[in-house]
Amino acid sequence: MKVNSTQLSATSRLFSSTVIRELASKGKSALFARLIGESCLDLNSSSLARVADAFDAALSVLRAGSHRDEYVYKAALTEKILFGRHSLKTACMLTEFRVGSRKADLAILNGSATVYEIKSERDSLTRLDDQLKAYRNVFSKIYVVAGENHVDAVLAKADPDIGVLLLSKRRQISSVREAAYRADLICPLTILDSIRTPEAAVILRELGEEVPNVPNTAMRTELRRVFARLGPERTHDAMVKTLKRTRNLQPLESLVSDLPNSLQAAALTVPIRRADHGRLVGAVQTDLHAAMRWA
Repeated sequence: MKVNSTQLSATSRLFSSTVIRELASKGKSALFARLIGESCLDLNSSSLARVADAFDAALSVLRAGSHRDEYVYKAALTEKILFGRHSLKTACMLTEFRVGSRKADLAILNGSATVYEIKSERDSLTRLDDQLKAYRNVFSKIYVVAGENHVDAVLAKADPDIGVLLLSKRRQISSVREAAYRADLICPLTILDSIRTPEAAVILRELGEEVPNVPNTAMRTELRRVFARLGPERTHDAMVKTLKRTRNLQPLESLVSDLPNSLQAAALTVPIRRADHGRLVGAVQTDLHAAMRWA
Protein backbone atom coordinates (compact mmCIF):
# COMPACT_ATOMS: atom_id res chain seq x y z
CA MET A 1 0.00 0.00 0.00
CA LYS A 2 1.40 3.39 -1.01
CA VAL A 3 0.71 6.02 1.65
CA ASN A 4 1.31 9.74 1.23
CA SER A 5 2.45 12.00 4.06
CA THR A 6 -1.01 13.51 4.62
CA GLN A 7 -2.62 10.09 4.96
CA LEU A 8 0.19 8.90 7.22
CA SER A 9 -0.15 11.92 9.50
CA ALA A 10 -3.92 11.44 9.78
CA THR A 11 -3.50 7.74 10.53
CA SER A 12 -0.96 8.48 13.28
CA ARG A 13 -3.18 11.13 14.85
CA LEU A 14 -6.01 8.63 15.31
CA PHE A 15 -4.11 7.51 18.42
CA SER A 16 -3.64 11.03 19.79
CA SER A 17 -4.70 11.88 23.33
CA THR A 18 -7.26 14.34 21.93
CA VAL A 19 -9.13 11.60 20.06
CA ILE A 20 -9.01 9.19 23.01
CA ARG A 21 -10.22 11.86 25.45
CA GLU A 22 -13.10 12.87 23.17
CA LEU A 23 -14.22 9.25 22.76
CA ALA A 24 -14.11 8.79 26.54
CA SER A 25 -15.77 12.05 27.58
CA LYS A 26 -18.38 12.34 24.79
CA GLY A 27 -18.77 8.82 23.42
CA LYS A 28 -17.84 10.20 20.01
CA SER A 29 -15.11 12.27 18.39
CA ALA A 30 -15.43 14.75 15.56
CA LEU A 31 -11.65 14.66 15.18
CA PHE A 32 -11.72 10.87 14.76
CA ALA A 33 -14.35 11.23 12.02
CA ARG A 34 -12.25 13.79 10.16
CA LEU A 35 -8.98 11.89 10.52
CA ILE A 36 -10.46 8.55 9.47
CA GLY A 37 -11.64 10.22 6.27
CA GLU A 38 -8.14 11.58 5.63
CA SER A 39 -6.38 8.33 6.50
CA CYS A 40 -5.14 5.63 4.15
CA LEU A 41 -7.71 3.05 5.29
CA ASP A 42 -10.13 1.47 2.84
CA LEU A 43 -13.35 2.53 4.55
CA ASN A 44 -15.45 0.34 2.26
CA SER A 45 -13.68 -2.84 3.36
CA SER A 46 -16.01 -5.38 4.96
CA SER A 47 -13.37 -5.96 7.65
CA LEU A 48 -13.87 -2.43 9.00
CA ALA A 49 -17.24 -2.81 10.67
CA ARG A 50 -16.61 -0.96 13.93
CA VAL A 51 -14.47 1.88 15.20
CA ALA A 52 -12.34 -0.76 16.97
CA ASP A 53 -11.62 -2.41 13.60
CA ALA A 54 -10.47 0.92 12.20
CA PHE A 55 -8.02 1.41 15.07
CA ASP A 56 -6.64 -2.11 14.57
CA ALA A 57 -6.23 -1.52 10.83
CA ALA A 58 -4.59 1.87 11.43
CA LEU A 59 -2.01 0.37 13.77
CA SER A 60 -1.26 -2.35 11.22
CA VAL A 61 -0.49 0.34 8.65
CA LEU A 62 1.73 2.27 11.05
CA ARG A 63 3.66 -0.89 11.94
CA ALA A 64 4.74 -1.35 8.33
CA GLY A 65 8.39 -0.49 7.68
CA SER A 66 9.31 3.19 7.65
CA HIS A 67 5.77 4.18 8.74
CA ARG A 68 6.48 3.28 12.37
CA ASP A 69 5.97 6.09 14.86
CA GLU A 70 6.31 6.42 18.64
CA TYR A 71 2.88 4.90 19.32
CA VAL A 72 3.87 1.71 17.48
CA TYR A 73 6.83 1.37 19.84
CA LYS A 74 4.75 2.14 22.94
CA ALA A 75 2.20 -0.46 21.85
CA ALA A 76 4.96 -3.04 21.37
CA LEU A 77 6.53 -2.29 24.77
CA THR A 78 3.13 -2.49 26.44
CA GLU A 79 2.37 -5.85 24.83
CA LYS A 80 5.79 -7.50 25.02
CA ILE A 81 7.26 -6.06 28.24
CA LEU A 82 4.44 -4.84 30.50
CA PHE A 83 1.98 -7.64 29.71
CA GLY A 84 4.49 -10.19 28.38
CA ARG A 85 6.86 -10.19 31.36
CA HIS A 86 4.86 -8.44 34.07
CA SER A 87 1.24 -7.48 34.72
CA LEU A 88 -0.72 -4.51 36.01
CA LYS A 89 -0.70 -6.24 39.41
CA THR A 90 3.08 -6.48 39.66
CA ALA A 91 4.39 -3.50 37.70
CA CYS A 92 3.68 0.15 37.06
CA MET A 93 4.13 1.93 33.72
CA LEU A 94 4.94 5.63 33.46
CA THR A 95 4.78 7.60 30.23
CA GLU A 96 6.06 11.10 29.49
CA PHE A 97 7.61 11.11 32.98
CA ARG A 98 9.49 14.34 33.62
CA VAL A 99 13.19 13.99 34.38
CA GLY A 100 14.78 17.41 34.70
CA SER A 101 14.08 19.22 31.44
CA ARG A 102 13.39 15.93 29.63
CA LYS A 103 10.42 13.60 29.46
CA ALA A 104 11.00 9.85 29.47
CA ASP A 105 8.98 8.09 26.76
CA LEU A 106 8.10 5.09 28.88
CA ALA A 107 9.29 3.54 32.13
CA ILE A 108 8.32 0.33 33.88
CA LEU A 109 8.74 -0.06 37.62
CA ASN A 110 8.88 -3.59 38.96
CA GLY A 111 11.79 -4.54 41.22
CA SER A 112 13.73 -1.66 39.71
CA ALA A 113 13.09 1.45 37.63
CA THR A 114 13.73 0.80 33.94
CA VAL A 115 13.32 3.50 31.30
CA TYR A 116 12.80 2.89 27.58
CA GLU A 117 13.80 5.72 25.26
CA ILE A 118 12.13 5.26 21.88
CA LYS A 119 13.93 6.09 18.65
CA SER A 120 11.48 5.24 15.90
CA GLU A 121 12.15 5.32 12.18
CA ARG A 122 10.84 8.90 12.17
CA ASP A 123 13.17 10.10 14.95
CA SER A 124 16.69 11.50 14.89
CA LEU A 125 19.37 10.80 17.49
CA THR A 126 20.22 14.47 18.01
CA ARG A 127 19.02 14.66 21.62
CA LEU A 128 19.97 11.13 22.66
CA ASP A 129 23.14 12.00 24.62
CA ASP A 130 21.36 14.58 26.78
CA GLN A 131 18.37 12.29 27.31
CA LEU A 132 20.49 9.38 28.51
CA LYS A 133 22.49 11.64 30.81
CA ALA A 134 19.27 12.89 32.42
CA TYR A 135 17.80 9.40 32.82
CA ARG A 136 20.82 8.19 34.81
CA ASN A 137 19.65 10.43 37.65
CA VAL A 138 16.34 8.58 38.13
CA PHE A 139 16.43 5.12 36.52
CA SER A 140 18.64 2.19 37.47
CA LYS A 141 18.36 0.61 34.01
CA ILE A 142 18.24 2.45 30.70
CA TYR A 143 17.30 1.00 27.32
CA VAL A 144 17.10 2.61 23.90
CA VAL A 145 14.46 0.91 21.75
CA ALA A 146 15.11 1.41 18.05
CA GLY A 147 14.50 0.13 14.57
CA GLU A 148 17.19 -1.37 12.36
CA ASN A 149 18.01 2.04 10.89
CA HIS A 150 19.21 3.36 14.27
CA VAL A 151 20.67 0.37 16.13
CA ASP A 152 24.30 0.68 14.96
CA ALA A 153 24.39 4.41 15.64
CA VAL A 154 22.85 3.96 19.09
CA LEU A 155 25.44 1.29 19.95
CA ALA A 156 28.19 3.70 18.94
CA LYS A 157 26.77 6.73 20.77
CA ALA A 158 25.53 5.21 24.03
CA ASP A 159 27.80 4.13 26.89
CA PRO A 160 28.32 0.35 27.27
CA ASP A 161 26.03 0.16 30.32
CA ILE A 162 23.08 1.48 28.27
CA GLY A 163 20.94 -1.33 26.90
CA VAL A 164 19.77 -1.47 23.28
CA LEU A 165 16.60 -3.22 22.11
CA LEU A 166 15.58 -3.82 18.50
CA LEU A 167 11.94 -3.73 17.41
CA SER A 168 11.94 -5.96 14.35
CA LYS A 169 9.67 -5.67 11.34
CA ARG A 170 7.82 -8.70 12.73
CA ARG A 171 7.07 -6.77 15.96
CA GLN A 172 9.49 -8.79 18.07
CA ILE A 173 11.64 -7.03 20.66
CA SER A 174 15.13 -8.51 20.91
CA SER A 175 18.08 -7.52 23.08
CA VAL A 176 21.09 -6.23 21.18
CA ARG A 177 22.85 -5.20 24.39
CA GLU A 178 21.68 -5.68 27.97
CA ALA A 179 21.50 -2.71 30.32
CA ALA A 180 23.60 -2.68 33.47
CA TYR A 181 21.99 -2.02 36.84
CA ARG A 182 23.31 1.37 37.98
CA ALA A 183 21.27 2.50 40.98
CA ASP A 184 24.55 3.91 42.33
CA LEU A 185 24.25 6.78 39.84
CA ILE A 186 20.80 7.88 41.02
CA CYS A 187 20.42 11.52 42.12
CA PRO A 188 17.85 11.82 44.94
CA LEU A 189 17.31 15.52 44.19
CA THR A 190 16.35 14.73 40.59
CA ILE A 191 13.93 12.10 41.87
CA LEU A 192 12.39 14.76 44.12
CA ASP A 193 11.98 17.12 41.16
CA SER A 194 10.23 14.35 39.19
CA ILE A 195 7.57 13.39 41.74
CA ARG A 196 4.69 14.93 43.67
CA THR A 197 5.11 16.32 47.17
CA PRO A 198 2.94 13.61 48.82
CA GLU A 199 5.05 10.95 47.07
CA ALA A 200 8.22 12.56 48.40
CA ALA A 201 6.77 12.41 51.91
CA VAL A 202 5.98 8.70 51.51
CA ILE A 203 9.55 8.04 50.34
CA LEU A 204 10.96 9.76 53.42
CA ARG A 205 8.75 7.70 55.73
CA GLU A 206 9.80 4.56 53.87
CA LEU A 207 13.42 5.47 54.59
CA GLY A 208 12.75 6.27 58.23
CA GLU A 209 13.31 9.98 57.69
CA GLU A 210 11.25 12.70 59.30
CA VAL A 211 8.92 14.61 56.97
CA PRO A 212 9.44 18.38 57.38
CA ASN A 213 6.67 19.99 59.44
CA VAL A 214 6.51 23.31 57.61
CA PRO A 215 3.89 25.32 55.67
CA ASN A 216 3.20 24.20 52.11
CA THR A 217 5.01 27.26 50.77
CA ALA A 218 8.25 26.06 52.37
CA MET A 219 7.80 22.32 51.87
CA ARG A 220 9.71 21.85 48.60
CA THR A 221 12.69 23.79 49.94
CA GLU A 222 12.80 21.66 53.08
CA LEU A 223 12.34 18.47 51.08
CA ARG A 224 15.36 19.40 48.97
CA ARG A 225 17.41 19.81 52.12
CA VAL A 226 16.48 16.30 53.28
CA PHE A 227 16.76 14.59 49.88
CA ALA A 228 20.22 16.11 49.34
CA ARG A 229 21.67 13.85 52.03
CA LEU A 230 19.93 10.61 51.02
CA GLY A 231 21.82 7.69 49.50
CA PRO A 232 21.16 6.82 45.83
CA GLU A 233 20.35 3.10 46.08
CA ARG A 234 17.99 3.34 49.04
CA THR A 235 16.21 6.34 47.51
CA HIS A 236 15.78 4.45 44.23
CA ASP A 237 14.27 1.44 46.01
CA ALA A 238 11.90 3.63 48.04
CA MET A 239 10.86 5.51 44.89
CA VAL A 240 10.01 2.26 43.09
CA LYS A 241 8.00 0.98 46.04
CA THR A 242 6.15 4.29 46.40
CA LEU A 243 5.34 4.93 42.74
CA LYS A 244 4.09 1.37 42.26
CA ARG A 245 1.41 2.31 44.79
CA THR A 246 0.70 5.92 43.82
CA ARG A 247 0.81 5.36 40.03
CA ASN A 248 -0.86 1.94 40.17
CA LEU A 249 -2.59 1.01 36.89
CA GLN A 250 -4.44 -2.06 38.14
CA PRO A 251 -7.79 -0.16 38.28
CA LEU A 252 -7.51 0.05 34.46
CA GLU A 253 -7.32 -3.74 34.05
CA SER A 254 -11.01 -4.13 33.19
CA LEU A 255 -10.94 -1.21 30.73
CA VAL A 256 -7.86 -2.55 28.96
CA SER A 257 -9.42 -6.01 28.57
CA ASP A 258 -12.54 -4.46 26.98
CA LEU A 259 -10.60 -2.50 24.34
CA PRO A 260 -9.01 -3.74 21.10
CA ASN A 261 -5.29 -4.54 21.36
CA SER A 262 -4.47 -1.46 19.29
CA LEU A 263 -5.84 0.84 22.02
CA GLN A 264 -4.41 -0.83 25.10
CA ALA A 265 -1.30 1.37 25.17
CA ALA A 266 -3.49 4.45 24.77
CA ALA A 267 -5.72 3.40 27.66
CA LEU A 268 -2.66 3.16 29.90
CA THR A 269 -1.10 6.45 28.83
CA VAL A 270 -4.04 8.86 28.44
CA PRO A 271 -5.70 9.83 31.75
CA ILE A 272 -9.35 8.70 31.61
CA ARG A 273 -11.83 9.12 34.45
CA ARG A 274 -13.32 5.89 35.75
CA ALA A 275 -16.80 7.30 35.01
CA ASP A 276 -15.81 7.55 31.33
CA HIS A 277 -14.56 3.97 30.91
CA GLY A 278 -17.90 2.61 29.73
CA ARG A 279 -18.36 5.49 27.31
CA LEU A 280 -14.97 4.79 25.69
CA VAL A 281 -15.73 1.08 25.34
CA GLY A 282 -19.10 1.90 23.80
CA ALA A 283 -17.57 4.40 21.38
CA VAL A 284 -15.09 1.90 19.93
CA GLN A 285 -17.92 -0.60 19.39
CA THR A 286 -19.82 1.95 17.27
CA ASP A 287 -20.53 1.11 13.62
CA LEU A 288 -17.75 2.77 11.64
CA HIS A 289 -20.01 4.38 9.05
CA ALA A 290 -22.14 5.85 11.84
CA ALA A 291 -18.96 7.16 13.48
CA MET A 292 -17.93 8.88 10.27
CA ARG A 293 -20.96 11.14 10.76
CA TRP A 294 -19.58 12.42 14.09
CA ALA A 295 -17.80 15.20 12.23
